[in-house]
Amino acid sequence: MTRQWQLAGTRWLAVAALGTMFSGCTTMPWESTPFYSSAPSTPTTLSTVPVPAGFYRVNAGDTIGGIASAYGRKPQEIAAWNGLAVNSPVTPGQVLRVSPPMTSGSVVTPPVGVTPNAPGAATPGVPGAPGTAAGPQQGVLQWPLRGPVLKAFAQGKSNGIVIGGRPGDPVKAAATGRVVYAGSGIEAYGPLIIIKHDDSLITAYGQNSTLLVKEGDAVAQGQTIGEVGVDSRGVASIQFEVRYNGQPVDPLTWLPKTGG
Repeated sequence: MTRQWQLAGTRWLAVAALGTMFSGCTTMPWESTPFYSSAPSTPTTLSTVPVPAGFYRVNAGDTIGGIASAYGRKPQEIAAWNGLAVNSPVTPGQVLRVSPPMTSGSVVTPPVGVTPNAPGAATPGVPGAPGTAAGPQQGVLQWPLRGPVLKAFAQGKSNGIVIGGRPGDPVKAAATGRVVYAGSGIEAYGPLIIIKHDDSLITAYGQNSTLLVKEGDAVAQGQTIGEVGVDSRGVASIQFEVRYNGQPVDPLTWLPKTGG
């Protein structure tokens, strides 16, 4: 009887292993690993990647006043460097500048007390960033790469689109913003760039071969930020994702209809 149980257990482990292998082969990286999520952090999420010098990732319970005190700054300074009102709430995972910008004029400084995105208020972060209070707007973003859409967005099944190109083709910023991540710390995306455009809109560009910007850089719409790489199958392409209010949305609703 013991021998029979051992054989049964061995067969069960073999079946489970095969199931895992096949499921792994049918799940694409951009379908299983969101680059920006409110879900608890894991070893492959952006929240585990260190922020650059001069920035701070907000923890639960933090306030602008508390962060300012910890870094020997005034709350008004922290608020101004991040385009926030001095009494604005902050959320865990949010990355804030805690030291003066390196170049004068690189960050919008709204009057203290003005709520970002309110009528007449400056867009937080970088001058010229798109205002997105009204939600998806066709043509707000520009195509980051000229090429065919190899994989379309599917709600609940994928987080973005895959755009084909040639190795070394320039990858361009879809809109004005600030680079909040540039590196290879999230394996499923390869060399990845994430740009924050305002408090609502974020774009990501995965599978680059070369990164031409660094964290904290201000970028203009159309600026070359990287170069096209190849995926695990040898296909030259980039993974392009758009997050609006923290949720993945179809990039095609933001891009010009003329195509890449």
